[in-house]
Amino acid sequence: MILNREDALYAANVFVDYFSSFGRIDDYLRKVKLERMSNYPTSLPGMGPQDDMFNDFTMHPNDMEFECREVSNEIFVNYLEIVTSHAVEVSVPGKSIKWVVYEKNTGKIFGFIRLGSPTINSKPRNEFLGKPLDTLNSKVMKRFNDSWINGFIIVPTQPAGFNYLGGKLLAAICCSHLTKDTLDKKYPGGKFCAFTTTSLYGSTKSSSQYDSMRPFLRYKGLTQSDFAPLINDENYHRLKDWFESKNGEPLVDPMASSRKLKTQTKMISIIKASLKGVDDVAYDKFCKSFLDAKGLTEKKREYFSDYGYENVKEYINLETDELRKKDNFERYSFDSVVDWWKTKASKRFETVKSDGRLRKNLETWNISDDIQIIR
Repeated sequence: MILNREDALYAANVFVDYFSSFGRIDDYLRKVKLERMSNYPTSLPGMGPQDDMFNDFTMHPNDMEFECREVSNEIFVNYLEIVTSHAVEVSVPGKSIKWVVYEKNTGKIFGFIRLGSPTINSKPRNEFLGKPLDTLNSKVMKRFNDSWINGFIIVPTQPAGFNYLGGKLLAAICCSHLTKDTLDKKYPGGKFCAFTTTSLYGSTKSSSQYDSMRPFLRYKGLTQSDFAPLINDENYHRLKDWFESKNGEPLVDPMASSRKLKTQTKMISIIKASLKGVDDVAYDKFCKSFLDAKGLTEKKREYFSDYGYENVKEYINLETDELRKKDNFERYSFDSVVDWWKTKASKRFETVKSDGRLRKNLETWNISDDIQIIR
């Protein structure tokens, strides 16, 4: 598909105008989030989903108990939408566990976890395994797929996250044998032995909620970053419909995974092909806007858990068929990781309380638009 010059300029300017309005990634995330929340139903005090969030900030961590409940996609998304600053994907192909983590004594929601199939490209993981995924033979790839899981959403409610290091609790649960055993039962055929996740902030921020979590999580390196963010829903749908009317059919297969990303990539390719050699000034301007947009994304820190096994690399690479337990294997039990968290959370809670920094106001996007933390 090739557009005429007038149409190509129109489509190019939608992208240029959109990305030129952002200076940092949090500017982009905030704009997308507020636009999404503009269509979210207004909640009254005592009558909205925010009232199910943990809010007893007099409670000491040592008095807390937790359970993970797997819930429907609709319930998970509706609650998560008001907590996280990121756009929430409705459905994700591949393996998936969606947990709402409850504090049992209060019956309130403490956070959200979504686990899924690992991404195709990861520099730290490639270095750990000794080779990129696309070079693995089919047998090694099958074992990898049967053994590896990724954490895509590890989000505490706020200010429980701030007051109690809630992000560390959720991450520790992801590394626990509860998670491993749940995955083994739900997806038989292999033994899960590896978990990875990436920091929410990129390399320009000096810390992450996953720091200081040894032995459960260990830093493995920085991911590569060579992509621009997606344009927001309103601009995306308008441009998608416009392209499809010009093309007479969808730009990508309606059943394809990551359709939004693939559709935007196709739009960009068509615009470049339509402008190059026809209007080189507009072509150069369009290309530069995407170079600048890529600067909004950052390399992320990647963290790895072995669930208490010492030979994960050899197992994945089919050098052995037996996983060997480390001496501290039992530390990865659910009760043990919660106890580990309680020690850290108690120090945090007591410190912010004595310093007068204990936060008591619930932070959700449906009742406030001045949330500063990106989560």
